[in-house]
Amino acid sequence: MRGNLRYIIALLMAGITLVTYYCKRSVNEVTGEVQHVDMTAEQEIALGLQAAPEMAQQYGGLHPDRQAGARVEQIGQQIIRSTKAGQSPYKFQFHLLADENTINAFALPGGQVFITAGLLKNMKTEGQVAGVLAHEVGHVVGRHSAEQIAKSQLTQGLSGAAAIGMYDPDRPGTAVGSAAAAMVGKLMTLRFGREDELESDRLAVQYTAAAGYDPRAMIQVMQVLEQSAGGSRQPEFLSTHPNPGNRIGELERAISAEYPQGVPAGLKP
Repeated sequence: MRGNLRYIIALLMAGITLVTYYCKRSVNEVTGEVQHVDMTAEQEIALGLQAAPEMAQQYGGLHPDRQAGARVEQIGQQIIRSTKAGQSPYKFQFHLLADENTINAFALPGGQVFITAGLLKNMKTEGQVAGVLAHEVGHVVGRHSAEQIAKSQLTQGLSGAAAIGMYDPDRPGTAVGSAAAAMVGKLMTLRFGREDELESDRLAVQYTAAAGYDPRAMIQVMQVLEQSAGGSRQPEFLSTHPNPGNRIGELERAISAEYPQGVPAGLKP
């Protein structure tokens, strides 16, 4: 009897989780993608603005070189003016962080984009910087943070329901199955992260060229990231970021698909 009740509770929990997720349906104005999100653009903007100071502080705050910071902002705004990102409701701002040792760039919901001085000093051309910023813009217009929140709620709900249904306190061995269900939920969330990264790469190919930069500079960025990772990289299937070497192949395919006759001449490297 107790086991049947446990299964009923698990099924109800899973059902509510699925209905809640799939009823949240909207079409992305920029990408045209059907998404399941539970946040408005205004909420994303407010969330990003609220989190920005704390995130910047984790990297030593903003870089004291105002001229370098202004140049990052200028390149970023060129991307926004030249692409569909400028038609989105998001308020983009681009920030150079003071951290000279960390190689990183990231975007918060709503348009707050950051690049560390550690990554910037490894960039050899303006096109490479544009590629990094365009990739982060892709995360924002793709609403990846809002999607991740919704997907995390989905996977947590389903894995929680599975754990309830599988675990029997009178049979300790079922704890292994319960733990496996939780791990599956975690791996699903990681997979979503990799798909977001690749979508942002594809958007960045379009955005860099539209802003006047050679999208092939992004391949050079991946080579820099691969070299900086060295032998410390964990297996790709357990990482939210695809292996830079694998991303190079995806970028090459995206560039060929976008420009079957070859990349236009005259773009900044």
